[in-house]
Amino acid sequence: MVFSSNVFLLYFLPLFLLCYFICPRKYRNYVLLLFSVVFYAYGGPDFVLILLGATTVTYFLVKAMCRTDSTTQKKWLCAAAIIINLGLLVYYKYAGFLIKNLLPFTSHLSPLTSHLSTIVLPIGISFFTFQSITYVLDTYRGQVKPMDKLTDYIVYIMMFPQLIAGPIVKYGDVEQQLRHRESPASECLQGFYRFVIGLSKKVLIADVIAVQADACFGGNLATLDMGSAWIGSLAYTMQLYFDFSGYSDMAIGLGRIMGFKFPENFDNPYTSRSITEFWRRWHKTLGAFIMNYLYIPLGGNRKGQRRTYLNLWICFLLSGLWHGAAWNFVLWGAFHGFFIVLEKRLESGKWKVFLSPLSTFLLVNFGWVLFRADSIGHAFDYYRAMFSFNFQGFSWNAGSQFYVTLLVAFLFSFLTLFPFGRKVEQWVFYRNYGTVGHCVAWGCSMLILLTCIAALNATGFSPFIYFRF
Repeated sequence: MVFSSNVFLLYFLPLFLLCYFICPRKYRNYVLLLFSVVFYAYGGPDFVLILLGATTVTYFLVKAMCRTDSTTQKKWLCAAAIIINLGLLVYYKYAGFLIKNLLPFTSHLSPLTSHLSTIVLPIGISFFTFQSITYVLDTYRGQVKPMDKLTDYIVYIMMFPQLIAGPIVKYGDVEQQLRHRESPASECLQGFYRFVIGLSKKVLIADVIAVQADACFGGNLATLDMGSAWIGSLAYTMQLYFDFSGYSDMAIGLGRIMGFKFPENFDNPYTSRSITEFWRRWHKTLGAFIMNYLYIPLGGNRKGQRRTYLNLWICFLLSGLWHGAAWNFVLWGAFHGFFIVLEKRLESGKWKVFLSPLSTFLLVNFGWVLFRADSIGHAFDYYRAMFSFNFQGFSWNAGSQFYVTLLVAFLFSFLTLFPFGRKVEQWVFYRNYGTVGHCVAWGCSMLILLTCIAALNATGFSPFIYFRF
């Protein structure tokens, strides 16, 4: 089940909200747990028991870890919990990749390799794994106390708003909210507005421009002219942002309706003036996870300049691999790691005068080709089309709807570069609405919601891009 489907919008969500708010507060976590299990089972019935089992085992391992006074036992229990969660991720997400690349050395294990190469990836397993790890490590470090109830912990891991594609929520950020939270009417309304904004990003922008992006990347690259190749890459760049940030907005909005305050995941990343700044604004919760649970444990910047560069490089290589079990994702991570290290190396020089949102955006767009391509070879074929200086065959046959939507996507992506845009953002996302403001916002949100439902009836839904990560 996905947020941008009529099944969710017209049946699941209304029924959930009805049950959630008529139920006494002390039972609301149970309602959320039940609906979260149904939500996940609807799209991944074969994996829901595995997810519940791994979550239950992790919970009891952490409880045992926090009870023991033995440092050795504590370390072993912590390691066991992490190994279980990472083991599931490696098995489901990377087994096929490893087998494919080690095939010459594993030919004598043909029945096993045949099985591993057909493994289906459970949706949202990366986000489930990362949240489990934050819980294990934060309790091991003594930063938070373990949950008293198993059901509350499963709610933290499995709550349907952010289970599938984030944002990655640290246990410490919602520890108190899991035990006690309020849902005043004003917060519920603000959450509804945020949800509708995210839904419109996905249905009215991302899905519209996705058609042309798919046509360009999925067509015959030998005949793709330079203009069409650039249009396709720009379309995918906007599709990815509005698809993923749209999901994050919907998750944050749903959480706010229920009284949760999930962290922001995007901060106008395409207005960044460097790749370093881009990664402070893009998928912020992933960046925070890598910083706290990988970069700092590796030594961060405490062990000299060369070690700092190596640590950064490792983090981005693993970030690329996290996004997908394929070499083009690894190269994409290396691409960003290269520019991060280069900027770190030259941060005190005059080179900064050459940086701008335009140059950074073009670099990011260039990198997204690697992200979208099916393989490294496919990516380089696309790059050749982008710089072929062949304009024969280019036409505007994508249609006016596509070009208008792409223009709107660019407008919203770069609006905050200007004072007027920052005021609009502040007014829409961070303003405390009065009675009149709520009436206007409610009317606009309902109009947008109905438009999205109509669009879904006409075209059907498409899954979010980050579901496969």
